[in-house]
Amino acid sequence: MSPAARLRGLRPDWLSDPRVWRTEVLAGLVVALALIPEAISFSIIAGVDPAIGLFSSFTMAVVISVVGGRRAMISAATGAVALVIAPLNREHGLGHLIAAVILAGVLQVALGALGVAKLMRFIPRSVMVGFVNSLAILIFMTQIPELRDVPWPVYPLLAGGLALLVFLPRITTAVPAPLVSIAVLTALTVGAAIAVPTVGDKGALPTSLPVPGLPDVPFSLDTLTTIAPYAFAMALVGLMESLMTAKLVDDITDTHSGKTRESIGQGIANIVTGFFGGMGGCAMIGQTMINVKVSGARTRLSTFLAGAFLMVLCIVFGPVVSEIPMAALVAVMIMVSFATFDWHSIAPKTLARMPAGEIAVMVITVAAVVATHNLAVGVVLGSVTAMVVFAKRVAHLADVTAVAGPDDDTLVYRVTGALFFASSNDLVGRFDYATDASRVVIDLSAAHIWDASSVATLDAIGTKYAQRGKTVEITGLNVPSADLHGRLSGQLTRP
Repeated sequence: MSPAARLRGLRPDWLSDPRVWRTEVLAGLVVALALIPEAISFSIIAGVDPAIGLFSSFTMAVVISVVGGRRAMISAATGAVALVIAPLNREHGLGHLIAAVILAGVLQVALGALGVAKLMRFIPRSVMVGFVNSLAILIFMTQIPELRDVPWPVYPLLAGGLALLVFLPRITTAVPAPLVSIAVLTALTVGAAIAVPTVGDKGALPTSLPVPGLPDVPFSLDTLTTIAPYAFAMALVGLMESLMTAKLVDDITDTHSGKTRESIGQGIANIVTGFFGGMGGCAMIGQTMINVKVSGARTRLSTFLAGAFLMVLCIVFGPVVSEIPMAALVAVMIMVSFATFDWHSIAPKTLARMPAGEIAVMVITVAAVVATHNLAVGVVLGSVTAMVVFAKRVAHLADVTAVAGPDDDTLVYRVTGALFFASSNDLVGRFDYATDASRVVIDLSAAHIWDASSVATLDAIGTKYAQRGKTVEITGLNVPSADLHGRLSGQLTRP
């Protein structure tokens, strides 16, 4: 292969395919428009100036487009992060908030380097489905306040926007339907002088780019102890939401992402955002769905342009953007919520076939997220519930059966299943110590020892037989079980 051909092979798709370029550019523009009211709203939650939320969205998106591990995923200022750091800003001021953002970024880099992304393998599918469905519900719920106590023209505008979003893609996909919907509704409200809530009503847009600087705090141990708990919470929430979103995009696009790189990238993006005076953030699921599922973006270009367009729209086209009716953006987000929800998961046929434990895990995940408005809480509770359900289910698979031995003085117990803390605790009561033969063989060829609890249980069984002058022989151990039993047997009780 010639050097020129190799160079062409290394070029991103958007450099060689005009159709990809158009899709990525338009997707970035749609996401940028949707980011503006969201970033302003999250700024209000955090108790900071709207410009700080917009700056955060700009720096997060631009930086993560380069250092992140998931192409086309959008990172910006988010509600989850705003909720975590709002008390810090309220009690200690903006300087401490910015310092916490920087420290959270450092912690995310460290956690990413330590391999925290590998924990994603322990999140079961039922939790993932609950995560997606609760996300869709939250996106929808956040739009409800925009439809309360508003002028009546908001409702026909919303209906018109939804109609465009539903029917336009059936006619053409040359231009993203959300962009057309926003443009048409803005032109209509401005041209007809219809008085409805607009983006400008959310807060003033910035008129200049952010400048780097250090947080205005004393560099002391007292400051560190003040911000550390908030920084740690922000780091965990940000990583969890980002990694879950990356996994969701992996499934939608049928591609793989670098979760470790994404974890470290989130940390770098937050560090940069902190030094530019931002409130930090993480992956934004709603905007990511607009970018990937609605607009069809697949490359880093759309993520970069979402941040770049955001600043251009605010600084250069601020007066025009301020006139966009909120009804247009609400329509887009409602469509995103419906597209995000896994409707198949609640279909009667699906529920009839699903195990009750799986349904319970999904429901608990959704209920926890909706109740707390915190996706991380739902994922943790759902995962813990799934572990309990799994342990209970597997524990019942362990069984003990007595079979005749080779002679009258020998009795064989055949043990089957997985032996761990949940199943082995009941094992002691499955033997008849008083009336069994003088020699007992415990056959574990159809079992597996998983933990120290099982070894301790086998030791307890041997002790009970020994107290009655009987001997116990354990046979059939596979290699891992034999290794664990050999290392721990006789070492787990006090001398």
